Amino acid sequence: MRRRVSLLAAACAVSLTACAAPVATAAAVPPVATAATATATPAATSTATPVEIPDTPLGDALRWVLDASTRAPVGESELRTRIAPEFLAAVPAEQFDAVLTAYPDLSLRAVSVAHAAALVAGVESGGKRFLLELSVDGAGLINGMRLTEAPAPQPAPKSWKELERRLRAVAPRAGFVAARVDGRACRTVRGVAADVRRPLGSMFKLYVLGTVAGQIEKGAYGWDTELTITADVKSLPTGQLQDRPDGSRVTVLEAARLMISISDNTATDLLIRKAGREAVERTMRSWTKGHDRRNTPLLTTRELFVLKGARYPELAERYLSMNTRDRRDYLAKVVAKVPLSDIRPWTHPRELDTIEWFASPEDVCRAHAALSGLGDERVDEIMSANDAGLGLPPDRWRSVWFKGGSEPGVYDMGFRARTTDGRTYAVTLMGVNPDAPFDDGKTGQEFLALARGAFALAARGAFALAARG
Repeated sequence: MRRRVSLLAAACAVSLTACAAPVATAAAVPPVATAATATATPAATSTATPVEIPDTPLGDALRWVLDASTRAPVGESELRTRIAPEFLAAVPAEQFDAVLTAYPDLSLRAVSVAHAAALVAGVESGGKRFLLELSVDGAGLINGMRLTEAPAPQPAPKSWKELERRLRAVAPRAGFVAARVDGRACRTVRGVAADVRRPLGSMFKLYVLGTVAGQIEKGAYGWDTELTITADVKSLPTGQLQDRPDGSRVTVLEAARLMISISDNTATDLLIRKAGREAVERTMRSWTKGHDRRNTPLLTTRELFVLKGARYPELAERYLSMNTRDRRDYLAKVVAKVPLSDIRPWTHPRELDTIEWFASPEDVCRAHAALSGLGDERVDEIMSANDAGLGLPPDRWRSVWFKGGSEPGVYDMGFRARTTDGRTYAVTLMGVNPDAPFDDGKTGQEFLALARGAFALAARGAFALAARG
């Protein structure tokens, strides 16, 4: 789960809390309640070398925003050529121009996360640094934008005790594991409530990927098999497939890449439909220690949105009152018929212990180990597309995998990384606050720092031995 809608269209102030009312993007869906990856982006840092802007429609959008900030206000006629109509209807031209005027002469410092339809850039205006988040639709028009203060990067902990103290300060309920991965086995080096199952958010997509890759390995279909996007399978952002016309086709490989790299929810639900809901449930049972009944039936992202965001709490309470067989029937006959337009934003933690996907930090480690054990180059390519800005020293580490997840009250990060001498470690951090949402920027920076420290501490002995050798 995550706060973004194709990116939060909060074109109103430096930070979310300064906005009178965050505005959703063209899809008109909850900006803080979307099933996606927790993608923490590092604060922008100055550099002497020019920053490369992607040669894509999204890169063109970024170039335009930077240029427009030097000559704002640009006027409604120009904005209509650059901004998606639905977004411009939600954020009027005067308001958009006011933002460009308030942050003049934006200069680019870094592009820290870049995908086909979403990026986060480090920018500077008036001597202050910010994060500029942009998303575009299929026509290359901007359908989401946000400018926030860049959170300061945090130092990595120097000891396990420091790491555990800082972790407990982040979340009322926290779990953590640092483990050595040997084959498909995880050998815990250090942990905090490492065997306690907590809500996963979009980390559940690891099990979807594992199911698909396993079926491909058995010859059921291929990475090049095409899937058809239909209205009934479309989910809410994050993602981009929900914006493509009904009847569009996408390969299994493209869907899997989007599911992991930008946590595309429609891609996820397409893959669940292809693999089969019960097949993903079997993967979760196989890769977790002890079956959690809350994972059955396994929800699609669209179903979770409906249960938590449409006519709440009526649909959710009815669903939770049923046994597993009746829940499956309810999802097919009632939940599936609820239009996306009925979903309303939620910003406060909601049904975190009942309507979600659940696993422990150790379970997430086992998922990474199982994915590694498949030995599929495509899986490695998919999982290493986005490292969330972890920033492990490249002279010691390579092939970093990442998948995170968040929703109001949930913040998770899971990594797997290999050392240059071939050792593999996994680090998972999970935070739950049933009473309030997390500050994504601050929590993300702290989790990144804790993860960096955990990898260093877990591998310290191996590095020292290698140095002596």
